[in-house]
Amino acid sequence: MAEFIKLYEENPNPRDINKVVNLLKRGGVIIYPTDTVYGLGCDITNNKAMERLAKLKGVKLEKANFSFVCHDLSNLSDYVKQIDNTMFKILKRALPGPYTFILPGAKSLPSAFKKKKTVGIRVPSNNIALDIVKALGNPIVSTSIYDDDEIIEYTTDPELILEKWNAKVDLVIDGGYGDNEASTVIDCSSGIPEVIREGKGSLDIL
Repeated sequence: MAEFIKLYEENPNPRDINKVVNLLKRGGVIIYPTDTVYGLGCDITNNKAMERLAKLKGVKLEKANFSFVCHDLSNLSDYVKQIDNTMFKILKRALPGPYTFILPGAKSLPSAFKKKKTVGIRVPSNNIALDIVKALGNPIVSTSIYDDDEIIEYTTDPELILEKWNAKVDLVIDGGYGDNEASTVIDCSSGIPEVIREGKGSLDIL
């Protein structure tokens, strides 16, 4: 059964953040709020947890298109090949924000992603997500939680999320009602930004 923690975005309780981080370090899978829809996440350094995450999504880990949720852009070079100044300025302008940037993957990617040519980078504008990643010391691997109901698509009520995912994850964070619009996805792997999915983020940043 999943643990259920209430956190406030304006001022997330550090003790609860540490509880979440310790769970992630032990290989836990969590559901947490972002600046868009609620996400499923685990520690990027834990292969077993990532395999579990892939299983929950019904995909093989090496084929999964997970995002890397970072605290800021300071560790970008660990996961992404060198990007030019124009691209970096776009990232600085957009992040933190409701965007996923697809960038060329670095050689130093974790072993599960070694064959991947690109990675999706997220820096959500949500203090709960950012505090978790900052305290963890490395990104979390993340994916949106979909609803089986095609009309709803994304569940926004944390209690309904808990009801559905109770037996599948270790912890659900109640960070208030989520959004039902996903992030804007921009593919920058060719050096020219291309909008793959228009979501919550405005395209004025390009």
